[in-house]
Amino acid sequence: MRIRPTRPQRFIPFIAAGLGLSLLLAGCGQTGGSSSPSRPGGGEANLELPHLGEITIHGVNGRWFLAAGLVICLAGLAFGALTYARLKKLPVHQSMKDISELIYSTCQAYLVKQGKFLLMLWCFIAVVIIVYYKAFVGLSVGEVAVIIGFSLLGMGGSFGIAWFGIRVNTFANSRAAFAALKGEKWPVREIPTRSGMSVGMVLISLELILMLSILLFLPPMMAGKCFVGFAVGESLGAAALRIAGGIFTKIADIGADLMKIVFKIGEDDPRNPGTIADCAGDNAGDSVGPSADGFETYGVTSVALVTFTILGIGTLDGAPAGLPAHLLVWLFTLASVNIFSSGVSFFLNEAMSRRRLAHTAFDFERPLTTLVRTTSGVSIVFCYATSFFLLRGDGLDPNLWWALATIVTCGLAAGALIPELVKAFTSTKSRHVDDVVVSSNEGGASLNILSGIVAGSFSAYWLGAAIAGLMGLAYLVSYLGIGTIGDNTLYSPAPVIFAFGLVAFGFLGMGPVTIAVDSYGPVTDNAQSVYELSRIEAIPDIDAELERDFGFRPDWDDAKAMLEENDGAGNTFKATAKPVLIGTAVVGATTMIFSIIITLAQGSLSLGEQLNDLDQVSALLSPVYAPFLLGLIAGAAMIFWFTGASTQAVTTGAYRAVQYIKANIKLDDTAQERASEKDSKRVVEICTDYAQKGMFTIFLAIFFATIGFAFLHPSFFIGYIISIAIVGLFQAVFMANAGGAWDNAKKVVETDLGMKGTELHDATVVGDTVGDPFKDTGSVALNPVIKFTTLFGLLTVELSISLRADYPVLVPVLAVIFFLASAVFVWRSFYSMRIGASMKGQLPEEDDPRELFIGLGGEHHVPSALIETQLETRDRIHE
Repeated sequence: MRIRPTRPQRFIPFIAAGLGLSLLLAGCGQTGGSSSPSRPGGGEANLELPHLGEITIHGVNGRWFLAAGLVICLAGLAFGALTYARLKKLPVHQSMKDISELIYSTCQAYLVKQGKFLLMLWCFIAVVIIVYYKAFVGLSVGEVAVIIGFSLLGMGGSFGIAWFGIRVNTFANSRAAFAALKGEKWPVREIPTRSGMSVGMVLISLELILMLSILLFLPPMMAGKCFVGFAVGESLGAAALRIAGGIFTKIADIGADLMKIVFKIGEDDPRNPGTIADCAGDNAGDSVGPSADGFETYGVTSVALVTFTILGIGTLDGAPAGLPAHLLVWLFTLASVNIFSSGVSFFLNEAMSRRRLAHTAFDFERPLTTLVRTTSGVSIVFCYATSFFLLRGDGLDPNLWWALATIVTCGLAAGALIPELVKAFTSTKSRHVDDVVVSSNEGGASLNILSGIVAGSFSAYWLGAAIAGLMGLAYLVSYLGIGTIGDNTLYSPAPVIFAFGLVAFGFLGMGPVTIAVDSYGPVTDNAQSVYELSRIEAIPDIDAELERDFGFRPDWDDAKAMLEENDGAGNTFKATAKPVLIGTAVVGATTMIFSIIITLAQGSLSLGEQLNDLDQVSALLSPVYAPFLLGLIAGAAMIFWFTGASTQAVTTGAYRAVQYIKANIKLDDTAQERASEKDSKRVVEICTDYAQKGMFTIFLAIFFATIGFAFLHPSFFIGYIISIAIVGLFQAVFMANAGGAWDNAKKVVETDLGMKGTELHDATVVGDTVGDPFKDTGSVALNPVIKFTTLFGLLTVELSISLRADYPVLVPVLAVIFFLASAVFVWRSFYSMRIGASMKGQLPEEDDPRELFIGLGGEHHVPSALIETQLETRDRIHE
């Protein structure tokens, strides 16, 4: 059967149609009278940042604190670069280095394709930005070009940090694999930890350098617009790379894993053409995606706070004149201090852990756990100290410093609390994972899957309760400490919403360490694969060579055991980082959603009116108001469509990969030691094709739905994005932790029980393949989807307000057009991706079609009804 690759040219008609629909808006803007910049409300369009140089803190100009933060960020970049250089110089055998470079070259080719694809998707965003800012806001061509440039910079930042992440990780994987040969645990743990810190420090430092540059070097009137353009760009980059990376890695992972059952071969058998694709997928899904996601999460959360500080706090009557400026200086100075505190915590934890553990048979999870806890504690101390220094005096409320520090501490505490909760459901030592293993022993794959669903469901409850508790505490503190901002604001929602945004900011306060423990996983996963693929044990006289060239004799048995055990720790901590990023998306979206509500309220005012009482925005929302309720339902429907569509892309792609691998794998006595490079590259091409096809279809469905629903009705749209955030949180946590439990149950069977190749192992492999798209595709991609929908909604709501004033009839018509465009891509996400559709007319002329279906369980498990359908289709074609 010939597999037709997916080419970008096939998407050109859809791109042209989409751009044509978007350009409809341009014509409206050019002929209407709404291009005047004096339009009331304006929200984000008229977002003007305060002049930070006009305030002093303890006699020091506010800009100097941001400049000091810039210096800290440059030091963070230097730390990342120095760590990168040291990793590259670590000893490694050539056989392992060659494999890691092959993995990197594969990832590089994948990223180049994704970069070209991203530029095509960016065209849609660019059209909306140009239409809105030029035709409706009335900015000059130069000003619009600057905003467009910052959106491209944001997308480029997400893409660049993703590239840096895979480069560091593919250095570290071979070095960690080689270090294991000495039989000592400490270097096997130290290398992925340092590589992760390198990625984390560079990611957060680069993000803050870009945002501080906007604050310090752009005019205040342009800075706000550029912030939003920058955030939209990085959100686009993260959403596309997360979705595509998640699809790519799970196609490859499932394709490689199922061969273990079908042919009873090892985890990373080099004769399997899917093994290299699996290794590349570990980076595409667990390095590229999280790096871009973390970069975007930090930026979008900060932009949400900046936006609300101006639109929410800045609009309150009676608030001190310099309050927004004070808050922005405090916010970005604290962000810079958190980079410093993460670095201090890392070195402190390394010193303590080395002294206690370096020469013992320690648990790999232990030093990672102490790193997270230490960073949380140190960050809390620095948070209170920074707030005490910056938010006292200068006419500010005396309660403000401790209240804001306590609220941020809720988020910093979550950075340590959430990983502990996740470990209770996903760690190799957790009772839930034990239950998955025990149930698999008697009930096979069926009870394995059910036990994983139980773990995911319980975890969603406990993590949801923890996030609600932390937000509830922030709610109480906001009334006690910041509820007196302005006149009669005790009953205003502004302090509460600002507090929720600060909780999300606190979640990311230990960002370098959160990214570090997340990046630990792909390195440990690849290290095990590099060891197997290198076939280093089979090299003639390798023991003598290693002793001569590197000064030690290898400990082969301990090396294998350590790498597998460390992979289990990596799985656990990959799982712990996911809910932190997802929780940040939801809590941070609360702030952005309220900014959209304020924007809508401002748009309803008459010319010259001001929005001073935030209570009036409540008129936009009511649980008994039909548009709002319908929006809630539509948002929930969108979440379930998304997880289904992303899983469908994995299912179809994995089917194709499995089909190709089974037809081309060679395991007989005449087979080569490794699969041919041609076959391996073909599997990578299959993964890339379906990743791009799935990403394109899913992204455009979300893009057009966001515009269509924003145009349909304001209350409907608010209900829609609220539902996207809340339902998305629980769906994502459930899927992520169920997948983590299945993954580590397989690891327990392989390492702790040593039962590879048994029926129990087969059952856990099946569970893991179910969990693969759960934890690494559908769940994690919801994070950027939530933020992109909310942030892009800020622009589209403004567009809707501007159009509605002059074209009250046209706006609903455009809403229907854009919704239908979205529906087309929703339809295509299944009906153009399903396995049955892709097989029509492709059955061979003479071959027995049953050969296409021989798989798990043998020929007697073939679905006869499906075969008959395919035969009938072939007969009709011949007639």
